[in-house]
Order: sequence, then C-alpha cells, then structure tokens
Amino acid sequence: MNEQLVLNFIKIGFLEIRIWDILDVLLVALLMYQVYKLLKGSIAFNIFIGFLLVYLIYFLVDLLQMDLLSNILGQFIAAGFLAIFIVFQPEIRRFLLFIGRGTGLGDRNLWNRLLSRKISQTVVSNRIVNGIIKAVNNLANVKLGALLVFTRSKGEYFFADTGVLVNAEISSKLIESIFQKSSPLHDGAVIITGQKIYAAACVLPVSENPNLPPRIGMRHKAAVGISEQVDAIVIVVSEETGNISIANKGKLRLKVSQNALKEAISTILSE
Repeated sequence: MNEQLVLNFIKIGFLEIRIWDILDVLLVALLMYQVYKLLKGSIAFNIFIGFLLVYLIYFLVDLLQMDLLSNILGQFIAAGFLAIFIVFQPEIRRFLLFIGRGTGLGDRNLWNRLLSRKISQTVVSNRIVNGIIKAVNNLANVKLGALLVFTRSKGEYFFADTGVLVNAEISSKLIESIFQKSSPLHDGAVIITGQKIYAAACVLPVSENPNLPPRIGMRHKAAVGISEQVDAIVIVVSEETGNISIANKGKLRLKVSQNALKEAISTILSE
C-alpha cells in the first residue's frame, strides 16, 4: 500500500501522476528556460523558432495525410537535427560550459580541496587594480580604442590562440603601449588572466544580438560577443568618444563610473 502511494502521487480517475512525472516536467521546464536564456536576444533564437514552426507544420500536414508536402518536410526534419548542431554550435558550446561550471568539477579549487592541498587566497594588490584603471583612463583621455578581456581561466579561453602570447606582468605602461596605433598588437583584444597579461591582438566573436544599441561599433559588439560565450568581464574604450564600457554575460553597460570600473576589475581578479 505504501509503495502504491509513493508511485501514484495523484490519482484522478484513470490518470495517475507519479512524483517522477512531476520531477520530469520540472526538469524539462528548467532545461527549456536555460535554453531560452542562452538564445534570448540573438539571431539564433529566431532560427530556433523557425525550426519549431517547420516541425509543427510537418506534424499538421502529416496528420492531414498531405503526402507530398509531408514527404518534403520529412526530409527537412531528418536533416534538421544535423543542421541544429551546425547552426547552434556556439550556443551548444555555451550550454556545455554552463553545465560544466555549474557542477564545479572543472573548478581547480575543488580538486585541490579534494586532494587536501592548502589553498592560498589570491590577494589582488591595489597596485595592479590601480595600474589597470590608470591605463584605461589614459587611453580614454586620448581616445585610443581598447579592448581588455578579464577571464577566470586560461583553459576555457580558447580565443587566446588567435592572438600573440605575451604572458607578462600587468602594468599600466604595457597596456597603454599595446593599444598605441603604432603598435602591431593594437588591433585586437588583450586577454588578462591570473593577474597577468596572457595574450594580445586576439580576434573575438562578434555578438549577433539585435537588441544592442545601433550606435555602437565592432569593438563593443566583440566585447558582448565574447562575454556571451565565456565567463569573462570585458572593458571597452571607445575610439570615437573615449567613453568606458563594460560587457558581462552578454550585457553591455555604457559610460560606466570609476567606482563601477574598479569594482569590476577587483571582482574578476580576486576570483
């Protein structure tokens, strides 16, 4: 009797709803919500809606036994699963990164704790933070465009391979010299990780979000694009206005204050 109560959580006539059925619905709803968050605001979202509409039309014409159209759409549906992996490759990668970070299995600190190693807390010196702020402000004052990507892990930052390895200590003069127009490394992004300048002149993916402000340039779109795909905070200096902006998790904050700039840099470098 007790086992029957556990298996049949709710029974209405012939309809039996188990606890696992409710859990199944909740998990599917959570999965769909995460997919919506990943695709929201991008062209990929409209493509996804298009796939759903084609599938619904196929279901309808198959139900009405419209053989010719059903066969045509059936061929499209059959090839559609392969097309999904091709079209949504960046989104699938972002989703897998989200799952990997959520489990914590890729966290270096977690493995160190499991292996009983002593973990030393990273202390970000005011010299490093102030040096970055000084460089960003100096670049903004003379309207030199800049793109600085602060990422938590070199291992997950695969776009660093598109640039030049630097692996140098952070200094305001080095950052400013990289973005001078006479520098061969100025046309691209600087990657900062582990309190070091890891790479420069890196090529970043451009965001396809149609809701971004129309007046922003490619540098800002690249900042949003990389923040959509990896766990990073990106600082942008506009070449036209000298304004400082911050991109994080696909969101762009224009003309940020000095306090917001310092808080963002301190947060990412202290993790």
